[in-house]
Amino acid sequence: MQNYFELFQLPRQFAIDTAALDAAYREVQGRVHPDKFVNATDAEKRVAMQWATRANEAYQTLKNPQRRAQYLCELHGVDLQTESNTAMPMAFLMQQMEWREELAEARASRDAGLLDQLDGQLRTARKGQLKDIEAQLDVGDYHAAAQGVRALMFLEKFGEDVRHAFDALDA
Repeated sequence: MQNYFELFQLPRQFAIDTAALDAAYREVQGRVHPDKFVNATDAEKRVAMQWATRANEAYQTLKNPQRRAQYLCELHGVDLQTESNTAMPMAFLMQQMEWREELAEARASRDAGLLDQLDGQLRTARKGQLKDIEAQLDVGDYHAAAQGVRALMFLEKFGEDVRHAFDALDA
């Protein structure tokens, strides 16, 4: 079975041309969309639905940098072990603790400025993490990239917490 990059005829790499991805997705969907199989047999309809579902899953995976990096690691036989491997470098964990304390303070004082500051730091950290992951994937260091993806997952989770804190201020 084709991998997601092959499905959309894209190079198997982290850096992706999103316009090419969008165009390839539309082209694949145009060929397999269930509406094109209204008069087909049940078996043909089922196959079309499976392909449409696979195209959607592939598109969502490749469009999202974290999921794309994770997929590339998995394609190269590296399981991220997201459930069992939560070990992180001490400096990363200390930064997480500091941010969590600042978030608690911002929530308690309803300080939008502090939330903005945290959000900016988080965006910078996320960009840096994605850049590191891309470099690791480019040189084929999938184990280091997997560690980077796990760290990115922590950052994404913290980002959700910051967004919830912003929402609470608006409420």
